[in-house]
Amino acid sequence: MSFIGYKKGKLHMENVPLDQIAEQYGTPVYCYSAEQLADNFHAYQKAMLDVMPEDKFTICYACKANGNQAIIKLLGKLGAGADVVSNGEMYRAFKAGIKAKKMVFSGVGKTEAELARAIKNDILQINVESESELNMISAIAMKEHKQIHIALRVNPDVDAKTHAKITTGTSENKFGIDIKAAPALYRKAREMGGLTPTGVAVHIGSQLTDLAPYEEAFKRVAALVVELRLQNNVITVVDLGGGIGIPYKDEAPVDLERYAALIRDIIVPLNVHVVLEPGRSIVGNAGVLLTRVLHVKEGYGKKFLILDAGMNDMMRPSLYDAYHAILTCNEAPPKGAKTQYDIVGPICETSDIFLKDATFPRTDAGALLSIMTSGAYGASMSNNYNSRPLAPEVLVSDDQFDVIRKPQKIEDVVNNDVIPDWLA
Repeated sequence: MSFIGYKKGKLHMENVPLDQIAEQYGTPVYCYSAEQLADNFHAYQKAMLDVMPEDKFTICYACKANGNQAIIKLLGKLGAGADVVSNGEMYRAFKAGIKAKKMVFSGVGKTEAELARAIKNDILQINVESESELNMISAIAMKEHKQIHIALRVNPDVDAKTHAKITTGTSENKFGIDIKAAPALYRKAREMGGLTPTGVAVHIGSQLTDLAPYEEAFKRVAALVVELRLQNNVITVVDLGGGIGIPYKDEAPVDLERYAALIRDIIVPLNVHVVLEPGRSIVGNAGVLLTRVLHVKEGYGKKFLILDAGMNDMMRPSLYDAYHAILTCNEAPPKGAKTQYDIVGPICETSDIFLKDATFPRTDAGALLSIMTSGAYGASMSNNYNSRPLAPEVLVSDDQFDVIRKPQKIEDVVNNDVIPDWLA
């Protein structure tokens, strides 16, 4: 169900007209629907409950998709844990109330300080990505007199067939341990102090809308679990990662019931606890980025809509050539005049483009637009390039809304700069 649409000619999120948020907080501003977030999370819960008991799986929200504490808190209250990939995300998740026993620490470049924090807090599991990391965890755990549960994140060499910059499961990628090397590393882990190796983890990429790569990866993981058990390893957890795609343009939505059926057929017979790490598919379609048209520019053979939101606010189009639909917040007449525009941002980069050669309702300066499906990897990847303040974030629930990230001031952007005395 979508909680974003037109009502009486105005684009609404739940029961709030989006122009009301723009008037209060200015633009650009991110807006998220609490009901859509809950609806997306419940869809995972329902699909998994259809194939296994509630105590046999944990859904750990991938905080990298959107790390706002209010969103993590909301999902935590619904039963989610957290998948974190940095000390900062771990700190946010703890502050948002996520319990250590529902937290998984992933990522290829964990520092000693980050690992020490995870170990001291007795989190559910660390997903180990290299032999070097394994050695570091063992040393820290022994120093802290802890036994830490680990899983080896294996690279199954399965091509997710998505954008090259978001695939993680082939032998060319930096992520995970070659699946063929995993048995030897498990033998080593069993003999090391401070470690309780009980899991296998896998994550083959992001924005997958085809279940075939999942099926292949799950089969390879299941075969590895069988092999490891034959070597007297006690494997009780399989972490299947995240990566389920969402429709941005014309992609077919992933059928979560079919996804869960793969888990039922391939993983459930192993009698393990299953961890899932969805991110984009929880928060992606729950968010929009509101922006105003600054200028309508007539170029040579081109027309441009120049927005006040730029690639610093939303990096995906410039970084991945990603498509995001854009809607006018005042509904355009069905037979109204249309023009072809490049819809661009104000950043001093040619790549600061949201849509190119887009057939769009004729639009004037000052018009309020909504960049759709912006909840994932929008605010979380935003930055201060060109010394631009970060956009505020707002959470909508029914007919009310509240700021969940305060508007950043220019002073906030520059006040951390330090001019040495010798330059004064």
